[in-house]
This record gives sequence, C-alpha cells and structure tokens, in this order.
Amino acid sequence: MNVSRRDFLKYCGAAAATMGLSGADLFNLKEALANPLGPKVIWIVGAACSGCSVSLLNRISTTAPTNVADLLINSIDLVYHPTIMAASGDTAVGALMDAYNAGGYVLVVEGGIPTAFGGAMCLPYSIDGQPVTFLQMVREFSAKAAAVVCIGQCSAYGGVPAAKPNPARMMGVRAVTGVTTINIAGCPPHPDWICWAIVQLLTGAAVPLDSSGRPKALYSQKIHEVCPRREIDEVETYGVDNACLEELGCRGPSTYSSCVSSRWNNAQNWCIDANSPCIGCTQPTFPGTSSFYK
Repeated sequence: MNVSRRDFLKYCGAAAATMGLSGADLFNLKEALANPLGPKVIWIVGAACSGCSVSLLNRISTTAPTNVADLLINSIDLVYHPTIMAASGDTAVGALMDAYNAGGYVLVVEGGIPTAFGGAMCLPYSIDGQPVTFLQMVREFSAKAAAVVCIGQCSAYGGVPAAKPNPARMMGVRAVTGVTTINIAGCPPHPDWICWAIVQLLTGAAVPLDSSGRPKALYSQKIHEVCPRREIDEVETYGVDNACLEELGCRGPSTYSSCVSSRWNNAQNWCIDANSPCIGCTQPTFPGTSSFYK
C-alpha cells in the first residue's frame, strides 16, 4: 500500500489535538514532506522486547493510512529498522552505513545498552566478519545524528533490563554517550507519542524537555491530577469498578504522562479505567526496587 503525502496530512489533521499540532505545524509539515531530501531515519534496537516497535505498529485507523508502518515507511526515509525492513544481511548493513557516512539523520534508539564485557552481550550486526557491539553502534551513530530519539524506558533510562542486580550493566543512551536525547518514555510508549516526536523533528519545531529529557508537551502533568477517579472514594480490594486505586499502590500521584487523554488501543481504554493501578512506567526510575502494590 502506498500512502501519499496528502493522506499523511489528512491523518495529522485528524490527530492534531492528540499529537499537539497547530495549523502552523501542519503547514511546516507539508513543506517538510514536499522535500525529497528530507531527513533520513535510522531505527536501531538493542536489549529490548520489541514492545516499542509493536506499540508503534499498533496504530490502526479505518481510513488511510491504516497503520503507522505504512505511514512512516511512505512518508519519511526510514533507512533502517531491523524488524520491519525488507532488506537483510549485507544489503541492510550497506544501506545503514551509507546513511551513517552521510550523517545528519534522525537516530531512533529502542532498547537498553549493555556495557558489561565491553558490550559484547549485544551484537546487532557485523562488517567484514567482525561483530559490532550495540554499545559501539550507539556511540558512533549518535555522534553523527541531527537528533537522537529514545523510544521507551530501556533506551532512555535502562528500563526493565537495568533492574537490579543488572549484571549486564544496562544503561540508557544519554548515560552512555552524554548526548542530549528526546526521551519518549513509557513501557511501551503510546504510538501517538512516538508519531508526535517524529512530526516535531520533521517540522523543525522546538521540543522543550524536562529534567529527565521527556517532552514537556507530553509529560508535564501527573496522572492523578487529571484522573477522572481522583475525587472518588479509594478502595482497598481489587475488582471494584470506578474507584480510586491509590491505596492499592497506584503510582498515578507521582507519574507524569498523558495517558488520561491519549488512552490506548485507539483511545478505547487505559490502565486505570481497566481497574489496574498505574505502575509508573513513564518515570525514569521504572521499574524501581519496590513492589507495584502495597
């Protein structure tokens, strides 16, 4: 399926509120997409479960473009993604290295970075028979990128792979490289948040970040402050519908996210509405050392 720039702009117009796009943003995006020399995107994956890619690919619509895979592949120059690209082996690595040598690409990183044993526990590809570690790849590719976007907790902060005792000495991109990164937090992040970040970079818009590297436009409000259950009585047992879950260990009071407005599965539901306490998966300390439940 081919997705035209016109279809892409229709999608952005329909999703403008969710993605934080103004009329000026849409105009700038149109100009950016009209440029055949627009930024190339390299998406690399380290120690991860592929949940962030799956979340992005779960963007489904009844109108074209019907999914984000079609949207991104046909609207930007997605040079490399180890899971969804058609090429493999030397062909894939060749395209990757061509983009790296040219520089100026947008680097998207999914997954944590093992640093123990010189990074030898994660080998994404090889050149002339010599394996390249993900640690080396992240350091080299981030140095020549126009922007670095961390998708999910693992690449941003270490995430679940960095949980104690962390024998692989898992780390996030900024901790390894010192490069400023745009951290799209979540385990996994919402597909609209990922699209939002890509749109901002395509349009050349500024992306103000908080102290954890997260876009303020997406992570400026605590879930509990806007939760529809905030003023409802708290419960101490599971299975009670339409009640505050703070006493059951809900981390909404300390978690910054736009889950309340974005919702999940095409805005059908979200964790608390499904009677599950928030586990704080957008916080840099996630998963932490304490129990999710009291």
